[in-house]
Amino acid sequence: VQLQASGGGLVPAGGSLNLSCTSSERTFATSVVGWFRQAPGKEREIVAAINWTGNNWYYAAPVKGRFTISRDNAKNTVYLQMNSLKPEDTAVYYCAATGTAGWSLAIVTKSSTYKYWGQGTLVTVSS
Repeated sequence: VQLQASGGGLVPAGGSLNLSCTSSERTFATSVVGWFRQAPGKEREIVAAINWTGNNWYYAAPVKGRFTISRDNAKNTVYLQMNSLKPEDTAVYYCAATGTAGWSLAIVTKSSTYKYWGQGTLVTVSS
């Protein structure tokens, strides 16, 4: 499953960006999809995840209340709406898919659960 992440850019603190993750594979529509990020010198971390029907979500504490993950399976696309951005949100953002519909917080929060990864899109938030 090939994933394509897009929508990154440079925004001032307090601004917004909407990231998109698309795939041409039908498996994508029945997979758990997650957004991860990796800041310079830091480990990759989970940002948010969504189940295949779009009615179960997970948000990491630093982004809860500011970011929203959603999906449109008709378009094979998962979105990450990021509002009230902070300089500490600066990172390369990756989307990933597990390849299965299985959902539990114990597994969807681990990067090792995800079999397929996009190439990443850079988000830079200026202070």
